[in-house]
Amino acid sequence: MHRISARVFLVFLFILLFLPAFFVAEAERYQSSSFNVRDPVLFSGTYSTSTNYRLNGVISQIAVGTSSITDFKVNSGFLFYPFVTTPTVTATAGSAQVSLSWTASEGFLGWVPTTYTTGRSTAAGGPYTLTNVGNVTSATVSGLTNGTTYYFVIRVNDAFGNGVATSSEVSSTPAASGGSGSSSGSSSGGGGGGNPTQVIFRGRAYPGSIVTLLQDGQVSVKQPAGPDAKFDITLSNLTGGSYNFGVYSEDKNGRRSIAQTFPITLSVGATTVVGGIFLSPTIGVDKEEVRRGDDIAIFGQSVADAQITISVNSFEERFVIAKSDRDGVYLYNFDTAPLELGSHTTKSKAASSGEVSPFSHLIGFKVGTRTIPSTVKRCPDKADVNSDCRVNLIDFSITAYWYRRTLSTGFREIEKTKLSGDGKVNLTDFSIMAYYWTG
Repeated sequence: MHRISARVFLVFLFILLFLPAFFVAEAERYQSSSFNVRDPVLFSGTYSTSTNYRLNGVISQIAVGTSSITDFKVNSGFLFYPFVTTPTVTATAGSAQVSLSWTASEGFLGWVPTTYTTGRSTAAGGPYTLTNVGNVTSATVSGLTNGTTYYFVIRVNDAFGNGVATSSEVSSTPAASGGSGSSSGSSSGGGGGGNPTQVIFRGRAYPGSIVTLLQDGQVSVKQPAGPDAKFDITLSNLTGGSYNFGVYSEDKNGRRSIAQTFPITLSVGATTVVGGIFLSPTIGVDKEEVRRGDDIAIFGQSVADAQITISVNSFEERFVIAKSDRDGVYLYNFDTAPLELGSHTTKSKAASSGEVSPFSHLIGFKVGTRTIPSTVKRCPDKADVNSDCRVNLIDFSITAYWYRRTLSTGFREIEKTKLSGDGKVNLTDFSIMAYYWTG
């Protein structure tokens, strides 16, 4: 009896001492010359389950930027979701057709806009008849009924044909030659005959901000946005032909957005409306140089209650989220401890009501061993053709349009005061622009 009890005891002791070795994973066993897994956590695959799915494991990071080594890095969480900007759509009605054009969508963090799909409906909000038109930024929808209002959207597709962004809805009413069209929503067109040739710009800036409309580089209209940040600007009594329009806004502290430009060919007697404009946020910082480890304030203005994504360029691009208040103002105190010593840049974009704005201007600051507050910078004395306090590709494009052409009355005054003043656009003007270039 004692001999049997001893055997039972030895078997039980063996189980206690040696059997767990078959089930417990030791950290040091998960290693090679390239990696070493420390303190692994094993859990049952039956956790986090339902009748529809089972979660067996996850890969993530505790804090932004911590899951990285020299060979790979993991950027997880909503801050690192890829996204694309929302197109701005222009619609002009003709006889039994509507001509659509839109701004090219920009992709970030891995998403590449590959093709576009037009959506057409006779009811606001759809459902839409979808047509993939390829990698183009204009299309004509024909076979329409004159006098019937149609509603359009532009969908952005990725390389696999998945829709990744959709524009605001625009509407347009085709009309026979000599008839008239009507509009509602974001965009419309009209027929010819005695109707005026005009263009309408609709979109969102910042609550109470000043929206400036440029026509061929000249300030044409300045108009305040409403408390909801919306603006609606009409230019009438135009002649048919090609124009280069630009729209930008200025917040309450004098900071300006990037100017969105729209090269448009107007048809005689037609109303063209550019709808769904979503201007980029303004942006500023409170320090030119910040001592490493101190905070730098990044701020600006957009639409109210928007999600503001702020990008800080460093060895590793970093993203943070701020929320704009009811006046559209946002502020984020960014901790510079993770940043390297040297020069850095930051920019911001806004997301609201399913739309994503372009990124703002890049603004620079330095991380060093001292703190220097920001100072107000002067606008360039010359070459700032569109009056946004910068000399960049927008000014170059506007000026290039007039190269070896007869200048309009408005641009002749700009050339006189901001370029060489010789009454024409030539290489001298581009040399002046290169000297004052801000990017």
